Amino acid sequence: MVVLLLLSMLSSPFAEATQAAYAQRDADRLRTLLGQASSRADSLLVRYRLYPLTEDASVLDDLPSSLSDGTAREHALLSGLWAYRAGEASIFSAVRYGRRSTSLLEQAKAQAPRAPFVLLVEGQSLLFRPAIAGKDPAAAVSRFSRLAKIVETSEAEAITETEAHMWRWLALREADRPDEAQALFERLLRQNPGPLYRQFLESPPDV
Repeated sequence: MVVLLLLSMLSSPFAEATQAAYAQRDADRLRTLLGQASSRADSLLVRYRLYPLTEDASVLDDLPSSLSDGTAREHALLSGLWAYRAGEASIFSAVRYGRRSTSLLEQAKAQAPRAPFVLLVEGQSLLFRPAIAGKDPAAAVSRFSRLAKIVETSEAEAITETEAHMWRWLALREADRPDEAQALFERLLRQNPGPLYRQFLESPPDV
């Protein structure tokens, strides 16, 4: 378990470049990186970052339905991509894709429940899933808080501490904890966040 967690937190120049382009809302750079991805892990990471910026459905084409030899990070990223696809699908397909996303996330958690991308995707899932399917903003706050502590002291450059707290802020709002949310909002703005994070704070997604 410890080995899996350490492997999931290792960064790379490619992952750092992907995170930098995402934070700057540079979709063109992400498309270039997607063309340069030399591994499944890199491809999944770029697609996971590119889709929210572009909502280009072609980014979600040809997703594998399962990974026989995937890492916790790969399973989590693929879970997130299927969740994106569920959000674009008809109601019948959305249910099927949502179950697939959940199954992949459970596999990721079984491998390394504290891996950064597992916490990130699980927190997002707890925020965005329908109430009937287990939406739980308070649990999402817990996941994002744990994520923030991990990335603060790790080399997981593919997720920044600012991003973790940005998601924690949204979860606090949804969990009806306005005082904590406002204090975190003001703190994040004082840090002069990058373009993506500022846009997120000023115009958060509907959950």
